Amino acid sequence: MNAPVTSTEDLIYSVEDGIARITFNRPQARNALTFAMYEQMAAICENINQDHSIKVLIMTGAGDKAFASGTDISQFRAFKTAQDALDYEARIDRVLGTLEQCRVPVIAAIAGACTGGGAGIAACCDIRIGTEATRIGFPIARTLGNCLSMSNISRLVSLIGPARTKDLIFKARLVEAPEALALGLLNEVVPDVETLQRRATETAKLVAGHAPITLEVTKEAVRRIRRTLSREEGEDLILRAYMSEDFREGMDAFLNKRAPNFKGK
Repeated sequence: MNAPVTSTEDLIYSVEDGIARITFNRPQARNALTFAMYEQMAAICENINQDHSIKVLIMTGAGDKAFASGTDISQFRAFKTAQDALDYEARIDRVLGTLEQCRVPVIAAIAGACTGGGAGIAACCDIRIGTEATRIGFPIARTLGNCLSMSNISRLVSLIGPARTKDLIFKARLVEAPEALALGLLNEVVPDVETLQRRATETAKLVAGHAPITLEVTKEAVRRIRRTLSREEGEDLILRAYMSEDFREGMDAFLNKRAPNFKGK
């Protein structure tokens, strides 16, 4: 069995009655993920795969403002070379692939904004429950000027189709809860955060009482049906985005709280 995974200040992990829970705990940063948080999330999933006392995993964010707003943008400041971009996207593909292949059903309890990498995490989950204030999207076309990982694009196309994927990214809009429910980005919408957490726990208990092998093989069969682009297949696209002047401009604008001036270079 893998070494035990414990909580940190930024990511809280607990297990009770066979239900594991991950809470992104950076509400002051809209629960943006550091690289360490990504790695901890992957390690937890690997541990769950070995611990058959765990029947289901709930993922949520601290506070009511955001589930997760994606990767902490300040970490991109260290990007200098093409390899930095490729290594980052390889990390995202590996970590989210580990989450998607987690043995147990994964429930996302989504309060507030769920954007960028946070929306990518939600797309890996098997059941997504939101509140009436939940908003989901990938606004990178008006913020950073980078691109989604190849696996994230594959998941999004699988969830909502190619036309809606392009509409969502091209318009850089956040989808409100009713539309997210209609599109399949959410499975259920509840009134508020208190109800959300209660409903996530109720759903987890329901699922935990069902035949685990049935759930596991169904989950894996659905995953295998979907065609997932590999990072290698999209390497030229990753470099086109991350090595562009627009990405540098978008990052500087985001960190300095100003509107970016994209030039298509």
